[in-house]
Amino acid sequence: MKAEIEDLQRSFGEIRLFPENTDDLWHLYHLITPGCLVYATTLRSIEGSQDKIRPEKLEKRPVRLGIRVEDVEFHEFSIRLRVFGVIESGVDAGSHHTLNLEPGYEISVIRTWTGNDLDRIDRAVKGSAAEAIHILTVEEGEAELYRVQSYGPKLVWSSAAGSGKTAELNSREEFSEAVVLQLSAIAGPLVIAGPGFVKEEIVAKLKRKCPSRSAPLVTGETRSGGRRAVQEVIGQGILEKLNGDLQLAREVTCLDELMRRIGKDEPVAYGAQAVSEAARCGAVQTLMVADTLLRDPVATGIIRQAEEMRSEVVIFSSRFEPGERLLGLGGIAALLRFPIA
Repeated sequence: MKAEIEDLQRSFGEIRLFPENTDDLWHLYHLITPGCLVYATTLRSIEGSQDKIRPEKLEKRPVRLGIRVEDVEFHEFSIRLRVFGVIESGVDAGSHHTLNLEPGYEISVIRTWTGNDLDRIDRAVKGSAAEAIHILTVEEGEAELYRVQSYGPKLVWSSAAGSGKTAELNSREEFSEAVVLQLSAIAGPLVIAGPGFVKEEIVAKLKRKCPSRSAPLVTGETRSGGRRAVQEVIGQGILEKLNGDLQLAREVTCLDELMRRIGKDEPVAYGAQAVSEAARCGAVQTLMVADTLLRDPVATGIIRQAEEMRSEVVIFSSRFEPGERLLGLGGIAALLRFPIA
């Protein structure tokens, strides 16, 4: 993401944003909120001249419109962000229109910005300068490759060795060769993790096949394979060593600390009512909020109150396992500085 921030007056003003990939669209999904004003160039049907033979035609032309946002939808697989609203500036003012935002299109967003919004923009800008990190989880006969996205790990491919006692050695050899062949196409930072010694075998073969590979290559010991192993890797802080986005690591460590405190009956609060009471008392040390609540007035009120009390605020992706677990606790929780009655 590229961003140009104009002078903000009391946190209100215009920020020009240039999304470059799916991650950036995910960030925009949280930055474009109902009620804000979005300017973008889009296609709009313009009435053509009357033709005697054919009926009046409608021609679509590029126009610059300002849309007062009513709703936003994120479409990961079509790599598109749909912004619905009413035209406030430009042709057909007062009509409804849908902006289909894709990577490579400039937009301007005018709204009141919070500290979390500006942190998200900063993360997106820094993320564009870094190469994507991949995590391979591997155990006996099974491998899965994930790309680390801003909203969580995304499965790229999976592979499994065939079964059969007489062909066990051959299938294991073929399995590792197939995995290394896939990995040889990855030029950026790579983590190979899993239980046991299979990962070391994969690393050795990859180094022999790609001796000129210069990107960081590290291993991680985990208790399991698959998606759960990815969360273990992130929780171990391995992404920090690769200069990756630290947000996912914060989500893992904060959720782990929350569950540990719950188990030990140490000061925590979860659910909107309990967390709101803790925020009013100034007891919130770290506030955790699922991103699905960012447009909920109760949750946003708690966030503002926590920020005023200098509390740390961590926004969880609902598409990553820690965020899913947080939703099970009501979508909002807090680590407390002291217990409250």
